[in-house]
Amino acid sequence: MLGKGRVIVNTGDGKGKTTAAFGTAFRAAGHGLEVAVVQFIKGSWDYGELNAARRFPNISVTRIGSGYTWMAKDPNVPQQLAREAWAVCLEKAMSGKYDLLVMDELNYAVKEGYVSVEEILALIRNRPSRLSLIITGRDARPELIAEADTVTEMRRIKHAFAQGIRACKGIEY
Repeated sequence: MLGKGRVIVNTGDGKGKTTAAFGTAFRAAGHGLEVAVVQFIKGSWDYGELNAARRFPNISVTRIGSGYTWMAKDPNVPQQLAREAWAVCLEKAMSGKYDLLVMDELNYAVKEGYVSVEEILALIRNRPSRLSLIITGRDARPELIAEADTVTEMRRIKHAFAQGIRACKGIEY
């Protein structure tokens, strides 16, 4: 039987926030837990974590987003998609079906004003007690950091991309 769920925040300007969240999702799935991943912002590109998650019948991945918001032709679309993703998060969280809910890039949706901190705090406080939450994305708000059980900051010290080195399939994506 699961105990009280955890709230984990992966933030910072370094790489690895989503990958760390997927690592925890794989761990949970490996123990037979039900996992939902809802991705804000990210578009439809293919990457290794997504391909790996498809191999687990107990991991559900929902991607709602059109990619980088600053590239949107219609500025209302990213907000509409973020609100849709947030509604999916609420439905999955309160369904009682899941043991872990990953809300990938939710911090970015907060920074852009698409989802309020108050909405997230209400979810954290009113979720089923066994449900663990992982919130990823840069610039986590102090209120979310204070409410979380575990916060990890990924800090960029050096990155190959900044040196003009292209991303490598299987390593960076």
